[in-house]
Amino acid sequence: MVLSDTSIKRPVFASVVSLILIIFGLFAFDRLAVREYPDIDPPTVSIVTLYKGASAQIMETQVTQIIEEAIAGIEGIKLITSKSREERSQVDIEFVLGRNVDTAANDVRDKVARSIGNLPLDVEAPIVSKVEADARPMLWIALTSDEWDAIQLSDYADRYLVDRLSVVPGVAKVMIGGERKPAIRIWLDRRAMAARGLTVQDVEAALLAQNVELPSGRIESNLREFTVRTESALVTPDEFRDLVLLAKDGYLVRLHEIAEVELGTEELRYEVRANGEAAIGLGVVKQSKANELAIAEGILEEIEKIRPSLARQVKMKVAYDKSRFVDASIDGVFHALFVALALVVGVIFVFLRSLRATIIPAVAIPVSLTASFMVLAALGYSINVLTLLAYVLAVGLVVDDAIVVLENIHRRIERGEPVLLASYRGARQISFAVIATTLALVAVFIPISLMTGNTGRLFSEFGVTVAATVLFSGLVALTLTPMMCSKLLVSKEHESFLYKATEFLFHLLNKSYELLLRGTLALPVVMIFIGLVISLVAKGFYDHINQEFAPTEDRGVFLVVLNAPEGATINYTRAYLEEAEQKLESLFENGEADTIFGVVAPGLSRPSPVNFAIAFVVLEPWAKRERKQQEIVAEMFPKLLGIPGAMVFAINPPSLNQPGRKTPVQFVIGGPSYDMLREWSSVILEGAAENPNLLSIQSDFKETKPELRVDIHRDRAADLGVSIQAIGRTLETMLGSRFVSTFNDRGVQYNVVMQAHDDDRVTPSDLTNINVRSSTTGKLISLSSLVTVSEAAGPKELNRVDRMRAVTISTSLAPGYTLGEALSYLDALARDRLPGEARITYGGQSREFRDSSSSLLLTFILAIIIIYLVLGAQFESFIHPFIILLSVPLAVTGALGTLLLTGITLNVYSQIGMVMLIGLVAKNAILIVEFANQLREQGAEVREAIIRSSLARFRPILMTTIATVCGAMPLAFADGAGAESRSSIGWVIIGGVSFSTILSLFIVPVLYSILARFTRPSSHIADRLRNLESEYVDREARGEEGPIAVSPAPVK
Repeated sequence: MVLSDTSIKRPVFASVVSLILIIFGLFAFDRLAVREYPDIDPPTVSIVTLYKGASAQIMETQVTQIIEEAIAGIEGIKLITSKSREERSQVDIEFVLGRNVDTAANDVRDKVARSIGNLPLDVEAPIVSKVEADARPMLWIALTSDEWDAIQLSDYADRYLVDRLSVVPGVAKVMIGGERKPAIRIWLDRRAMAARGLTVQDVEAALLAQNVELPSGRIESNLREFTVRTESALVTPDEFRDLVLLAKDGYLVRLHEIAEVELGTEELRYEVRANGEAAIGLGVVKQSKANELAIAEGILEEIEKIRPSLARQVKMKVAYDKSRFVDASIDGVFHALFVALALVVGVIFVFLRSLRATIIPAVAIPVSLTASFMVLAALGYSINVLTLLAYVLAVGLVVDDAIVVLENIHRRIERGEPVLLASYRGARQISFAVIATTLALVAVFIPISLMTGNTGRLFSEFGVTVAATVLFSGLVALTLTPMMCSKLLVSKEHESFLYKATEFLFHLLNKSYELLLRGTLALPVVMIFIGLVISLVAKGFYDHINQEFAPTEDRGVFLVVLNAPEGATINYTRAYLEEAEQKLESLFENGEADTIFGVVAPGLSRPSPVNFAIAFVVLEPWAKRERKQQEIVAEMFPKLLGIPGAMVFAINPPSLNQPGRKTPVQFVIGGPSYDMLREWSSVILEGAAENPNLLSIQSDFKETKPELRVDIHRDRAADLGVSIQAIGRTLETMLGSRFVSTFNDRGVQYNVVMQAHDDDRVTPSDLTNINVRSSTTGKLISLSSLVTVSEAAGPKELNRVDRMRAVTISTSLAPGYTLGEALSYLDALARDRLPGEARITYGGQSREFRDSSSSLLLTFILAIIIIYLVLGAQFESFIHPFIILLSVPLAVTGALGTLLLTGITLNVYSQIGMVMLIGLVAKNAILIVEFANQLREQGAEVREAIIRSSLARFRPILMTTIATVCGAMPLAFADGAGAESRSSIGWVIIGGVSFSTILSLFIVPVLYSILARFTRPSSHIADRLRNLESEYVDREARGEEGPIAVSPAPVK
């Protein structure tokens, strides 16, 4: 082998190659971003359209459907979802992951622009925008005060805090949650207005005419000029109160006579709470691909700089910090990395019993891991939980090649060869096996890197990281390792006392294995039968293992979701959120919770429904509490669910960047009409209620939102000279709230808001007691003579999925009940009770679970095919790869059995671990088969070759297997932040590798002894060509002519 030969002959060259890899790797590491997970921001474009006064039904038929039809033909659309509610339509388009989001957004704008002519005349222009996954705040700072109200806190935050926090490197923006932006509130008194003959339009016209700020020109002389500035704008509440509305009979009617004017807030339907008291939240939104840990550290440093100058009335506290979990999780993986490193080095020392020999494979770990940073940086990857997880597993893998080379050289030294010669010959002899095992492992990770969907994007970085480290470990094993062996190893006579004292134990182990091996080779049928039975047992294990998308992690925070009845006010929702806070008070008393940060009517798009609230319950750090987050949620779930008057439940936040506000089960039923969907969803709801493990079951199609429908008598309104617009504007102003003007306060512009007084918006009869003016007579006319009011109930919103009307059934899961079981139960309900035209799909976590299950099965099959073809090309045989891969079913059985024993679910992490097993277990079989082939080429019979090969490779197989298991042990026994995910993949590797190695040490030789007799050595064609060439040259030299008699090469 050229590489190993050159490295031994030129040791400085071999050292320099590794040093260059380390130096460039460290440079690359310094440029890698730090994130929780890889960047899997799906290309999503949103279209929002507003249509004043339109009902949800009109929005769905006249706006949403037309926009969906217009965009349906755009390339690369994966999913279209839409929501139609009063006055608002939102269409979300998710594209396939390879689509450029900017190009996609431009295509959507083009299609929407062409469809505007098909929309109603009064509809506002649709707004097309990209949806950023990083737009959710990663850190919330709570501001509270015992002296200031919410308006003063909001103003202080806006003027003095937002800008200082916004300039921290990596921060995109700082949003103010629960902001009470100052506004002049004009509370109209309809009775006082009627007594003075005024209408809403009169007040609005007076404001627009008198609250103006206009340029007034300048006065010029020959030498000087003066700018004329007219103070015509209204600024203070007193100035607004004295606004003249009407001059009648020498008397001026002012605004304070018909309205209450005060400095209030423009937003009253949004509230933030921190630890049971009203607060203002500062939400820090990071830039795309920015380093979360660096941002959080910068924000905390800036907060400490702000504290000395903070107003004494204000208390500031970090209420929620997502980076805390990221930091703890990454620290946990780093800890596992160092533990794995120590364990692996310890295993090598136990087997080699020499510090000199232990150093050789141990050096391969830092070189291989550091060098792989270059690949991550070149591909734009990041340091995250999954790439670090890959490094922990790689610790046990990267030493394998070095161990195999070292052991082979060491074995030759034991036979009496000089160290330098043994290094030269041993490295050359084993080089093919090293290349074969390296390529086999890399081949397994190619399908993982090519996986589609969000799961593929997540784990592609994982696969590439492991593949890169394994490739570099192969390079190190063929360059640095042989060189170090030639310099550090000593002859058998110079070995240490420890080595000589314990060598008999290893001889005894080899002899025991030889006896068992010869016994199994004498009973091939029995061994094959045992292998088949064990492989078939895997099916039984699989059927009894619970399945889910990703394990529930202890993230140090859980969510409390509150849904009040439709039509509930913000006061109603707040009262029940306060009751939920009281239920959670016990967590503060026992020292398990740190902060409760609640939001009433949350959402980035205002206004949001006021019957919905969410609270983040931030727990104490992992080291300061004994119970896991999952146990706390299991305790609080029934307590919160028992609150009457609202549906309140606790949720464990999901893993892998899944949306946290929604329940894990999202079962979507599609159909032609909402009437049919109402019936079908009722059937599923009834069936779901029969399952005690499905909790908080609800449908997003509820015709329970109370409405007052106003029917206008158009003919009568026309006779009386009242326009439809005047009626609509009057109702909008009096019953809603309307921005009619602005005012300036210390350089900041705020709104002037008009609305009827609270006492005039209490009962349905208040709606008809409002007056409008006739344009023909000038007299006031009561709305009671122009409209008819009726009570009704309608849906809050109408949803569509993939251009079909749809209803989503959502439910939480009882502790111990998995997502896979829930979806299987609902699928069975749909098959048994719904007609064939019902279309069943999934949303949120449920969709990812279904997509990842099918994707991972395909990846598993593809990995086997690729590794089979790679090995076939290397061994020049289709039989040898078959022998090698027959150990894979044994590994799967061991992995599934381990999951069953430990109670771990079959999830994305454990399935990725099973795909890894293909390469890990094939590696051992490659070592046996490759050396057996070498012995056959030297003239050995099949049986003799496989026995000698198995005995020779027994020790390196044990070493590499135990090293791999030790590398995975820190993951399997992990605790703290994110330990559940690491534990899944760790136990799969331990169970699969251990079980398959024990069996493959016997079954692979048996299969080889049966099937190898049907193969020829890979060099037989080259040998035939060489023989023919020499014979032909001899005949030419003798001057003979005629055909050469060709005899087939004998099968050895």
